[in-house]
Amino acid sequence: MKKTRTLREQYLFDKRMEKLKIVLIQIAVLLFFFGLWELLARTGAIDSFFTSSPSRMLITLKQLVRQDLFRHVGITLLECICGFAIATVLGTIIAVFLWWSKTLRRVMEPYIVVLNSLPKIALGPIIIIWMGAGYQAIITMTVLICIIVTIMSVLAGFMECDEDKILLMRAMGANKWQILWKLLLPSSLPNLISVLKINVGLSWVGVIMGEYLVSSAGLGYLIIYGGQVFKLDLVMASTLILCLLAALMYLSVALLEKHVKRSR
Repeated sequence: MKKTRTLREQYLFDKRMEKLKIVLIQIAVLLFFFGLWELLARTGAIDSFFTSSPSRMLITLKQLVRQDLFRHVGITLLECICGFAIATVLGTIIAVFLWWSKTLRRVMEPYIVVLNSLPKIALGPIIIIWMGAGYQAIITMTVLICIIVTIMSVLAGFMECDEDKILLMRAMGANKWQILWKLLLPSSLPNLISVLKINVGLSWVGVIMGEYLVSSAGLGYLIIYGGQVFKLDLVMASTLILCLLAALMYLSVALLEKHVKRSR
């Protein structure tokens, strides 16, 4: 006898099918893009010397795997994770101090705005002189790019908290630390997750900018080297790896967001 689904089971089944359909369409779009790219390159509609092609990228990746691809990937990934973590933690702590003191917040507000509008690449030579021509300079560049956005976003989340709830906790004798820990941080969790998503992209931008300025290894170094010697296959293959790593990092944050929503 055929079992009939309940309304809830049918709803969950439809949701799963909708997600599966979206994933399949996304994969199909990606395959179509690479297939069209390869077809145009093979037929000569585009010059593969300037645009490379998926098959040439695969050949380059195989060559890199036999050489030192994983060392370059590991270096760039480590720099990105360190810069991402430092900027997120330090930016959140600074945002807490700015929320804690209204005077400090009003004093620092114009400086934060100016620092946010300052092109960080202009500080490259200073960072290299201060931090040295190594991974410290690259991580510092990443932190500088991410930290101001983190401070402003987290502080905005704190300031958007319901003032009536804060007054209620104060009336019940709660101090600032208890208000922060029991009210502001839990209510700002969605905003903090959004900050993490933003920092994923910014941290990769910072790392590659840093490796453009000073590096002897890493994916940014491979891109610069490939451009200098006109190896566009190396440039495109390295860029593809960057896209995959950034997507995996963003997916990790998305999974964290799902876990937070379930726990709430």
